Amino acid sequence: MALVNSSSLTEFILVGLSERSELQLPLFLLFLGIYVSTVVGNLGLITLIAMNSSLHTPMYFFLFNLSFIDFCYSCVFTPKMLIDFISENIISYVGCMTQLFFFCFFVNSECYVLVSMAYDRFVAICHPLLYTVTMSPQVCSLMMLGSYMIGFAGAMAHTGSMLRLSFCDSNIIHHYLCEVLPLLQLSCTSTHINELVFFIVVGGVITISSISIFTSYALILSSILRIPSAEGRSKAFSTCGSHVVAVALFFGSGAFTYLTTSFPGSKDQGKFASVFYTNVVPMLNPLIYSLRNKDVKLALRKTLKTVLF
Repeated sequence: MALVNSSSLTEFILVGLSERSELQLPLFLLFLGIYVSTVVGNLGLITLIAMNSSLHTPMYFFLFNLSFIDFCYSCVFTPKMLIDFISENIISYVGCMTQLFFFCFFVNSECYVLVSMAYDRFVAICHPLLYTVTMSPQVCSLMMLGSYMIGFAGAMAHTGSMLRLSFCDSNIIHHYLCEVLPLLQLSCTSTHINELVFFIVVGGVITISSISIFTSYALILSSILRIPSAEGRSKAFSTCGSHVVAVALFFGSGAFTYLTTSFPGSKDQGKFASVFYTNVVPMLNPLIYSLRNKDVKLALRKTLKTVLF
């Protein structure tokens, strides 16, 4: 255990996923593959949406922002995580606080982007005649601006409250990134304010996002069940399927991670569970929205023909 004085603290030690030396190379290769897939998938989807005018609709505008957030989100900690597998896993105090800020910013923003996508599907299915007016470019832009502003406010709250703490017992973080809860466990000063901020911000994001998405899909389901033809119901369900899967993966894995972390002696379980929503979900989102989407497949074929021929 490395003991440090709060006045001289300049760096933290990230324990990472495993301290066993024989696992470092296999883990490095595994997460390198995940990272490359995440970067290629999300940048590919961003490029595809930008290049094809047929995808310049509110639904794909939100998907563009989701892919952008997933790309940036994975770049916040995965490169450092990969470096830690093959060298000393040390991060500076400033680097740790910076990583914490951007991690919180992109996670909070993604929650509200998913809410915006749910609202978009609600308007498209429940009020199709008003869709063009309701989901105008100005409205969509304001919704995205609001998502980023709320994400920024939440990140500032977490980071600002963390900067007031002193760390004098240990500088060893039992995680592979600088997250709120592992850092609070290292503080030798009172963390009551930080815990209150965490409860308000995280609780508020989860509550507002969950209620908004649940309400949207409850109304969507009610509207779909009133469609007389089976073909119409199937088509309506297909437009929501990808988003439902993405929401379930993101919120489900995140909830499981924090619920697991709350049990005594479950540090490692929470750490391994967080891998899913921090690494796997950003990799899966482009696949979820492309494999089951005829518009994306058509745009991809059109783009490949233009580039290759």
